[in-house]
Amino acid sequence: MKSATQEAQEQRTQRIYARLAGFLLLWLMINGLGSTLILSHIIGSGTFAETAQRIAAAERLYRVALSSLVIENLSGGLLAFALYATLKPVNNLLAQLAMICNLGDSILGLVVRMFAFVRLHLYISSQSVGSSGTIPALALVDLTRSMAGVTENIGGICFGIGSLLFFYLFLKSGYVPRVLSALGLFASVIWISMYFANLVFPEQHATFQYVCFPVMAFALVTTGFYLMLFAVRIRGRGDQSAQRAAIAG
Repeated sequence: MKSATQEAQEQRTQRIYARLAGFLLLWLMINGLGSTLILSHIIGSGTFAETAQRIAAAERLYRVALSSLVIENLSGGLLAFALYATLKPVNNLLAQLAMICNLGDSILGLVVRMFAFVRLHLYISSQSVGSSGTIPALALVDLTRSMAGVTENIGGICFGIGSLLFFYLFLKSGYVPRVLSALGLFASVIWISMYFANLVFPEQHATFQYVCFPVMAFALVTTGFYLMLFAVRIRGRGDQSAQRAAIAG
């Protein structure tokens, strides 16, 4: 039997991780959107040669934006651990499985960033070799983009499964308002479905993103604000024991 002091310390630690998770949810959204907008603005539209010229002209800013996305994926790994530390009192095994899924997404996301840096090198190197190197570079850019797309889709599925499990644990625990947990579960199901659909219909990638991203973004932002401001609603020892027994049963 844990003493009251030990239980109070564990609850304090749990609330710290919950606030960290809330902060990271908001940080990931802001950093990810900002970096993606910068990259999209630099890449723009047009031919391979025009894109290569724009990237070469803003190479340093482009590298900064890509590096921010590397930080994004590393922060995603930290988020997975913070959510695990918050929710392991509810169901340790499910929280571990959710963390593993989200860590898998972070690792695959780093692979996507690796492909992005390779494409950057191809764009920059095409400027020095002239028109003779444009066709091979274009083919390699298309190849790395396709490989990154498939990797991103698999990572997205892993992230969706992890989010589904985390929001399920939030729903069962009552740590956050049930409406937020239900919204997160719904968003996770849509997210998983759309990323599986991306594997079958890759030409509809943009449409699927328009469907799943706004719902997931709203769920994560609202949950992030709640966790950062209020942490989690922890019940008394007797209530928690009964709750864990109900979940296990």
